[in-house]
Amino acid sequence: MTVTVVVADDDPLVRTGVGMLLRSAPDLAVVGEAADGAAAVELVRRDRPDVVVMDLRMPGTDGTAATRAITADRADDPDLLTRVLVLTTFHDDDAVYGALRAGASGYLLKHAAPADLVPAVRRVAAGDAWLDPAVASRVIAALVDTDPDRDDPPQLLARLTAREREVLTLMAHGRSNDEIAAGLVLSGATVRTHVNRILMKTGTGNRTNAVILAFRSGLVDPRR
Repeated sequence: MTVTVVVADDDPLVRTGVGMLLRSAPDLAVVGEAADGAAAVELVRRDRPDVVVMDLRMPGTDGTAATRAITADRADDPDLLTRVLVLTTFHDDDAVYGALRAGASGYLLKHAAPADLVPAVRRVAAGDAWLDPAVASRVIAALVDTDPDRDDPPQLLARLTAREREVLTLMAHGRSNDEIAAGLVLSGATVRTHVNRILMKTGTGNRTNAVILAFRSGLVDPRR
C-alpha cells in the first residue's frame, strides 16, 4: 500500500529536499506541502494523509499547535488516521516534550533525515513510534519520573485488559506492530485494535506516551 504524506516546513528548500527523499521510495507519495501549521491542518482535513512530516518552528501556527489540532481532530473523527512525524533542528527538551505531549508519533532531527526519514515515515504510518536516538534517552529519563498532567499510572493501567497490558509491555520493549502480532500469534489488525484501545483508555494519545506510561507505572523496567 502507498503511504500518503504531507510535508510542512516554512523553508521551500527543505520542503523540496524532503519531498525528493520521500518520492525516492516506491511506497511513499507526497500529496501536499504546507508553509505553516495552519495550512498543514487544512491539508490534513481535506486530503487525510497517512503522515505529516512537521517542522516545529513556523510562522503563525507553529508545528506543536498544528500537531495538537490534528490530534484533536483524530479524537473527534475515528476515521482520521493521520499521524505526525516531527522533523526539526531543535533538540532541546521543551521542544521534544511539547511535541510529544501534543500528540506527535515521532521525532526526528534534520541532520539524520537522509538515513532515517523514509523508515521513520513508514514506522509512524504503521502506528509505531520513532524517536531520534539523540533525544530518546533524555525523553525516557525525564518523562518516566515526572508528568504532572497525567493521572496516576497504576489507575490508568487498571483500565486495561490482560491482553492489552501484554501488548503494552511489548510496545515498551520496542516491538513494532508486526513483531507483536508474530510474537502473540495475532493478526496485524487485531494488534492495531489493541494499540488503539490502549491509547484511548489511558489517554496517552500516541505510542511514545503509552510506552512512557508503561515505564512510570512499573509495568516495564526502563533499565532493562
